[in-house]
Amino acid sequence: MSKKTQNWAVPLIAVLLGMLIGAVLMLIFGYDPFWAYYDLFSTAFGSLKNIGEILRAMSPLILIALGFSVASKAGFFNVGLPGQALAGWTSAVWFALSFPELPKVVSVFCTVIIGLVAGGIAGAIPGILRAYLGTSEVIVTIMMNYIILYVANNIVRFGFTADMLRSSEASNKVAASASYQTEFLSSLTGGSRFNIGFFLALAAVFLVWFMLKKTTTGFEITSVGLNPHASEYAGMSSKRVIIMSMIISGALCGLGGTVEGLGTFQNAFVQNSSLAIGWNGMAVALLATNSPIGIPFAALLYGVLSVGKSGMIGVPPEVIDVVSALIIFFVGANYIIRYWVRPRQKSVKAKGGQN
Repeated sequence: MSKKTQNWAVPLIAVLLGMLIGAVLMLIFGYDPFWAYYDLFSTAFGSLKNIGEILRAMSPLILIALGFSVASKAGFFNVGLPGQALAGWTSAVWFALSFPELPKVVSVFCTVIIGLVAGGIAGAIPGILRAYLGTSEVIVTIMMNYIILYVANNIVRFGFTADMLRSSEASNKVAASASYQTEFLSSLTGGSRFNIGFFLALAAVFLVWFMLKKTTTGFEITSVGLNPHASEYAGMSSKRVIIMSMIISGALCGLGGTVEGLGTFQNAFVQNSSLAIGWNGMAVALLATNSPIGIPFAALLYGVLSVGKSGMIGVPPEVIDVVSALIIFFVGANYIIRYWVRPRQKSVKAKGGQN
């Protein structure tokens, strides 16, 4: 089996193994896995509204997964996805509430830019620290998640004016002109929250793929990720590439948070913990092996699991969370799967010179 085939076979096997072990767990606890999975998929695809909800759930995951992918290509393990997404979410909602009279096209354009900038700034900080001080990006980005969480919560509590707030813990909903939802898309999908964020995500998939595969910037990012010392010898600035890749990564995550804030919830509110879409976006990227083309398909799986689990009558929804975790476990342990599927090559040394 070629390496190219392994790149799609390994995630597929990981999904099948995760669902298989999930089925075994259901049997152990007295649930029928066949009907549970039937209910899951029939619910997910059983109505236009649920299909719209799947596409809606996919949108921020695609953007955040793309952000993780870009950083990974540069050899940077960005664990700050939740914080970067929250930075974009809070900033974009604040702008939308501050300027409710703007035309929809102008408002959407401005909030997209603000989400990108806010996330990019949040991503630049650990990038600069890594490039110039050699700090661990994992530790810095984890701590940045907490910093941004507390800052964002206090912005909601004290930074929003009284007329922006519905309560001390949540803002008002943004005006229809600032929302990413539209009447057309909602009616097209049976009243779902499907919104223009999906099209932003698809555009980002193409742009990231094009950047990584067809541009000098993408070549530099990949080269530095593979061997920063050789890249420096070839005339590339690894510091510049690290910072640039983290800005791009954070910007994409910020846009993912903006899509969640203005497309799904349409307001900002105090968060009790890091955004789940940040961690799920990382899982999507890992499942897709950081391939921009594979990310939408991995996000589709997560969208189906998220929407479909509500239809698993009698089965705790946590079972699906376990299945999702198992899938990521097998993706993380992909070297085991690759051992199973790799071609059994003959030993040239052992047979060298024999007729």
